[in-house]
Amino acid sequence: MTTSRDEARVEAELLARWPESRLEPSLTRISAVLDLLGSPHRAFPVVHVTGTNGKTSTARMVDELLRGFGLRVGRFTSPHLESVRERIVVDGRPISAERFVEVHDDIAPYVRMVDGSSDVPMSFFEVMVAMAYAAFAETPVDVAVVEVGMGGTWDATNVVDGRVAVITPVSLDHAEYLGPDVASIAAEKAGIIKPAPPTEEGVPGPDVVAVLAHQPPGALEALVRRAVEVEATVAREGTEFGLLERKVAVGGQQLRIQGLGGEYPEVYLPLFGAHQAQNATVALAAVEAFLGAGAASGPVDPEVVRAAFAAVRSPGRLERVRSSPSVLVDAAHNPAGMRATVEAVRESFDFTRLVGVVGCVRGKDVAGMLAELEPLCAELVVTQNSSPRAMPADELGALAVDVFGADRVSVHPRLPEALESAIELAEAGSDHALGGSGVLVTGSVVTAGEARTLMGRKDA
Repeated sequence: MTTSRDEARVEAELLARWPESRLEPSLTRISAVLDLLGSPHRAFPVVHVTGTNGKTSTARMVDELLRGFGLRVGRFTSPHLESVRERIVVDGRPISAERFVEVHDDIAPYVRMVDGSSDVPMSFFEVMVAMAYAAFAETPVDVAVVEVGMGGTWDATNVVDGRVAVITPVSLDHAEYLGPDVASIAAEKAGIIKPAPPTEEGVPGPDVVAVLAHQPPGALEALVRRAVEVEATVAREGTEFGLLERKVAVGGQQLRIQGLGGEYPEVYLPLFGAHQAQNATVALAAVEAFLGAGAASGPVDPEVVRAAFAAVRSPGRLERVRSSPSVLVDAAHNPAGMRATVEAVRESFDFTRLVGVVGCVRGKDVAGMLAELEPLCAELVVTQNSSPRAMPADELGALAVDVFGADRVSVHPRLPEALESAIELAEAGSDHALGGSGVLVTGSVVTAGEARTLMGRKDA
């Protein structure tokens, strides 16, 4: 019987490895351990998802849609909000504590063999990828939806050959690893677009489809170039598929989507913002591509699509975790993500006053994020999350003062006190005759996850 002590032991062993922020780009180690395990990553077809923003939400939507069509789905995403087990999902539920420990302990001897034969031991992320692929193969799943950790070509997930390769919008992030401009970053992410692998009989398998969200100048060219090189079919947002109409609705939005196989009207999505509507459009095209739908065959079942989208959740993505005053948590962690969040808040909520709570990690364009947030927030409470890479609250506060001015910024290094202060500021400034005040907690996935926990949410 698995105990909390067993789970804690496994987490401690994983966290003792190189963190996700420390990279030695190579597929050698993950390939070696998977070879020793009998190539579990070859046991199922894959929808592979990369991009800069929207990857996790898109992966969750693809998962929900595929399950709606009766498939057993494994999903691997990162990072997690609260529990590391959230990264490995089967049938819509995070892997159980018992199974988490079993899978880790089953592959541990092989991981140690690879550690012993390499100058660099396997990282936390590499071991998590191996665990996910082993768990999916043993379940077994009909299809896996796999989110890239960073980049594409050298990401540990990229030992699979995705039948569908999805690239959400590319923007500047992790430039020190991926490149100085969006074209370079897109070229790195394009590495998940692979040639069609041969079948067991040695003949070419089904065509690989690259599903491309609308991209900034420079990025699309790099992605299409890679697709042409490997003879993948290209499906581009705005050309082969796209969003036809979007209306704000209670608790989300109503969409009309042109898919690869036809039109899907009256699709309710219980998420906020144009960026989530785009994610839904891309996710639907990916599922159509996986199921073989297209202009010749017509759309997949619209009722299944509607039911699946209506059931979609994306915790920590502009999620309301309290009312009176409303507290929203959002995992935006770069300027493009923050811009999308700001636009979504303005469109979907009628706050007369909003107080921001921000905690960031080093290595991000924090000044750019604060500049996007400044017009939205009357006041800003600066804090510090528990990540080893967390930007110290005083340092973040100094950046915030440069953007917001000293009279609009307060610093509370501990998140519980920061939340309490922000709620008090929101309540003090509320004018119930005009509308409500609110709090937006953002700046990092870690900050969003810890805020969810503090507010009593444990269902990520």
